[in-house]
Amino acid sequence: MAEAGGVKDVLESVAPASSVPDIATNAVLGESATMPEGTPQCGGYDFNNGVDYRAMFGQYKYHGFQATSLGKAIDEVKRMRAWRLSDEEIKENEDEDFKDPEVRANTKAKVFFGYTSNQISCGTRETIRYLCQHKMVDVVVTTAGGIEEDIMKCLAPTYMGDFALRGKDLRLKGINRIGNLLVPNNNYCLFEDWMNPILHAMMDEQENDGVVWTPSKMIARLGKEINDESSVYYWCWKNNIPVFCPAITDGSVGDMLYFFSYKRQGFVLDIARDIRLMNDEAVNAKASGMIILGGGLVKHHICNANLMRNGANFAVFINTGQEFDGSDSGAKPDEAISWGKIRIDAQPVKIYADASLVFPILVAETFAREIEAAAAAEEATEG
Repeated sequence: MAEAGGVKDVLESVAPASSVPDIATNAVLGESATMPEGTPQCGGYDFNNGVDYRAMFGQYKYHGFQATSLGKAIDEVKRMRAWRLSDEEIKENEDEDFKDPEVRANTKAKVFFGYTSNQISCGTRETIRYLCQHKMVDVVVTTAGGIEEDIMKCLAPTYMGDFALRGKDLRLKGINRIGNLLVPNNNYCLFEDWMNPILHAMMDEQENDGVVWTPSKMIARLGKEINDESSVYYWCWKNNIPVFCPAITDGSVGDMLYFFSYKRQGFVLDIARDIRLMNDEAVNAKASGMIILGGGLVKHHICNANLMRNGANFAVFINTGQEFDGSDSGAKPDEAISWGKIRIDAQPVKIYADASLVFPILVAETFAREIEAAAAAEEATEG
């Protein structure tokens, strides 16, 4: 009987009460504050309207997560490209040249564009080349790999592979893996054969004509010598876009310089002259924007140059870095604001994503549409 009574007591204790406990009601069904008027609502693209990529990407801002970051980055690049000095009031100490209304209306924000070498290794290279071909960027910063792999692709192809291919097997075959891309050692041999005569010519000019070589001047020379319209640096040379690479020796170019030093000693690359040129690009800009793919050296070099002008006006970062380890690679734009590398009143955007995935979309929705619109306007005028 004691056991039966105990069960009865338990059943009665869980029997429905006359009302839900207040603590549960307040916790689950508490009233919300009214959302401010005009707050954007979340929603994706409706494919019942057809396959319309422009409309789909236009909806990204309201999609949520990193799609929203991409949508905001598209807006930020549009603001960067639309800025004109005529948008600003004339300062008391303004140079006379920049007081002219026409000059002000034609003065744009200077675009600093940086990327790590893997973006040249992959198909993003063609997107980068497109921007330089059409003079959509003003200053380029990259790593040594970002230089040499562009040149090597003019000499021999990079192949598709797989992330899972074994390093030991590839090493024995003389094939190098970059993620899921494959670069045969022969490509580097072709690069050395192409590079050596140029190094000898540059050394002759140093010794006979007193030419002072800098990494940026050397890269321009390589762009001229490759003479290939598929090359990023051919177009940078042709369009007078300076390319800065403070770590030019950290890659195959450095290997070539090392081997060359055993043939002819004394070749000099003046990096001090390049830092003056790089920082002056920022200091002399009326407004500046930064678009940076990846982290490390390219990100810091561009940001630090813009510190010299108290920060960039516009910024878009695309990388997968996190900030918990304190690295600059993973730092959010807000950290750059604390250093004066981005203006306090800027609206910078960081997209946490593989740049090879999202950067072509960013270009398609900004620079490419601008180029298309200009071509259409020119065609209409001529017609």
